[in-house]
Amino acid sequence: MDTLEDNKPAEPGERPWIVLTTTYDVEAWIDNYNRELQLHVDAKKQPNGHGICFGLEHGGEIYLHTTQDGDILLDVTPDAQWVAPLITAATQVAPPPAQIWSLPGDRMTQLILGLSPLIATTRIVISHDYRIRKAWR
Repeated sequence: MDTLEDNKPAEPGERPWIVLTTTYDVEAWIDNYNRELQLHVDAKKQPNGHGICFGLEHGGEIYLHTTQDGDILLDVTPDAQWVAPLITAATQVAPPPAQIWSLPGDRMTQLILGLSPLIATTRIVISHDYRIRKAWR
């Protein structure tokens, strides 16, 4: 008999990060990331909770999700709070009172360029609770 865990899709493995230094590098990475995410996630069945996880060189993780409107949700884990000043500097968005950041979609390139030297690994995330309001079933 299949359990719920047996039916859960496997998340792709962690990959080493290659530092991106130009806007062209970032745009190419975003395009590649979008294509890879589409291979692993059925957005019709799961419109929320998928994205990418950045493992930081000096500890902690940042989970990134883009909304249907193109805005960015970041879940900055407690071990990664040290990077908050850099996120603010790169995106010109003040830190939130909690660990979930909401950023305009047009800040993605600046965010990735700012974080790039600090990222050690990335991995596609199939399901993550970004504290998105769940629909009642």
